[in-house]
Amino acid sequence: MRRLGIIGLVLAMFCNTAAGQQNAPINEYSGICDASATAPLSGDMFVVANDEDNVLRVYRFGEPNVVRAFSIDQFLRPDPDEPEADIEGATRIGDQIYWVTSHGQNKNGKDRPSRHRLFATTVAVQDGKVTLTPAGTAYTNLRVDLIAAPQLAKYKLMVAATLAPEEPGGFNIEGLAATADGRLLLGFRNPITDGKALIVPIENPKEVVMGKKAQIGMPIEIMLDGRGIRSIEFNPERNLYFIAAGPPNDVGTFATYTWSGRPGKDPEIIKGMNLGILNVEAIFFAPGDKTHLHVISDDGGRKIGGTDCKKVDPKAQSFRAMSLIIP
Repeated sequence: MRRLGIIGLVLAMFCNTAAGQQNAPINEYSGICDASATAPLSGDMFVVANDEDNVLRVYRFGEPNVVRAFSIDQFLRPDPDEPEADIEGATRIGDQIYWVTSHGQNKNGKDRPSRHRLFATTVAVQDGKVTLTPAGTAYTNLRVDLIAAPQLAKYKLMVAATLAPEEPGGFNIEGLAATADGRLLLGFRNPITDGKALIVPIENPKEVVMGKKAQIGMPIEIMLDGRGIRSIEFNPERNLYFIAAGPPNDVGTFATYTWSGRPGKDPEIIKGMNLGILNVEAIFFAPGDKTHLHVISDDGGRKIGGTDCKKVDPKAQSFRAMSLIIP
């Protein structure tokens, strides 16, 4: 997220020790609790989606207030009775940011068609002013394509799609990454199969957001010590993927990993990476930065003055973020 020089004050306290990284300072950003997906806009700005509404909010690194907000309700066209799209993943390719929703049921296992979206926004930054413009169409058949893909039959996605997202074997997409050759990787928080997390490539993202059927690639299983994927990010400077992993439900621990991207090659845990008390939901790097991994926390369950964050006045709501130095 942050570049040295622009937000040097924010990063000045980071340091590495022989035993691992010391605690990084935590920044708070106002306006929402449930930060769920994020992508860089420039060297000093980033955009965040919230899984409780369909608004994309822009922030400057280290500054708490929203710089600009973009409602995408008219673009996504959600069900008026269940309008939350549940945006969970984001990644940037050139001047476009791709976004994916969970594609899962609600917590009671009921179908929510509003959560079936893969879409893109075009980014423009000029003189410090950001514009996000919807691109193409919001694709609504990705879950259908995944269920129908014969190479995914092992995962019983038709059954998974009837379960609550956090149930064993449930259906829940939370990660989205760009590959070096312009494809997308879907990272599943659930299902976990034989203790391994699931990654599924989308071969034709540009066509998908123009309304064409998704071409589904061969699945990749990776060992994350029983965890699912909360966020996945490709860093071209290192030619590595970084993965934030957590439990498929709400019980368990978080960890960060690096991964070569090669099927059959398991990720390696990043030792000494202290995630503190954050409920890690999204990670990314600023353009051209291979050192500072930026971590966003979903703070919907955090207490503010003894009250759940989501129940306080919107002006008092906030989520936390920090930057971690990658050796």
